[in-house]
Amino acid sequence: MNAPHPAAARTTEARQSLYRDMSPHHLTPLWEVLHALVPPQPASPCVPALWRYQQIRPFLQRAGEVITAEEAVRRVLILENPALRGQSAVTQSLYAGLQLILPGEVAPSHRHTQSALRFIVEGTGAYTSVDGERTTMHPGDFIITPSWTWHDHGNEVDEAVVWLDGLDIPMIRFFDAGFAENGSAKSQAVTRAEGASFARYGYNMAPVRGDAPFGATSPLFSYPYERSREALHQLERSAPLDAWDGYKLRYLNPLTGGTPMPTIQPFLQRLPAGFDGQPGRQTDGAVYSVVEGAGTAYIDGPAGPLRFDVEARDHFVVPSWQTLRLQSATGCVLFSFSDRPVQQALGIHKEERLA
Repeated sequence: MNAPHPAAARTTEARQSLYRDMSPHHLTPLWEVLHALVPPQPASPCVPALWRYQQIRPFLQRAGEVITAEEAVRRVLILENPALRGQSAVTQSLYAGLQLILPGEVAPSHRHTQSALRFIVEGTGAYTSVDGERTTMHPGDFIITPSWTWHDHGNEVDEAVVWLDGLDIPMIRFFDAGFAENGSAKSQAVTRAEGASFARYGYNMAPVRGDAPFGATSPLFSYPYERSREALHQLERSAPLDAWDGYKLRYLNPLTGGTPMPTIQPFLQRLPAGFDGQPGRQTDGAVYSVVEGAGTAYIDGPAGPLRFDVEARDHFVVPSWQTLRLQSATGCVLFSFSDRPVQQALGIHKEERLA
């Protein structure tokens, strides 16, 4: 092996000396890490992952046997990204978990700066209350808990109810802006009739005065699956098919036409029978919940291609800038959510549709 050139060796030693001398002053050289800080393309540490509901459900049942909803405050099994274990994160900006509430239980009232969505996976008839209004949960319903609003959950029916929780916990943690407060009562007082917010905002109408009760978050906090599903099936009967997404819609804030949550954008899409989609990728990593039917997700990331065969109630995550292609022989409906509103607000969102 050739010895290093004397001038190169002197340069290397001078640099190492500089690094040692400035380190106690909490200084580091940008040029040594610039390639990692500003990579040529997104390089998420997250990996694709699949949670099969039939494998997870027994653990939810066991959790119901060993801890009550009141003891746990929220009895949730976190969907942790395998590459982010211990961080309570499904992507670097989002949290996801499956929550169980048993007959007769109440998950006590509290509030926090984190915004939350609920997507009902199994069971009918439990409720969630948001700032004095209850809504009954049905499979496929999308429900919002706006930031810093009092909310509790209860189950007055004779079956267990499970829903997907999606929150911006890692994002709020990044900003060091997390606050929480427990309510003084187990359940908050109900001050408005069920359906009051839907009557005000769910029919393409709004009150003449008193708009935006939840600030940047939608004033409509319950989006029934019955109506959302009908929209997709109407599109399937009359609209052209998108080669990448099938028939995909985003949930709206009825006051603004924008995202219903300032940090999270939820979507619902229908893959018709025989759908064989094109591949695409985007910078917003997304969490998916299979609502009905079955399909296949092909994900191609740095670790190589993966195939997830999924059915109703399964969940999977697609990290940022990893290629996704969807397929369904029999047809299916997918709910998903991502941090797209934040990326769009910052002007950094990118999407690439591949042939």
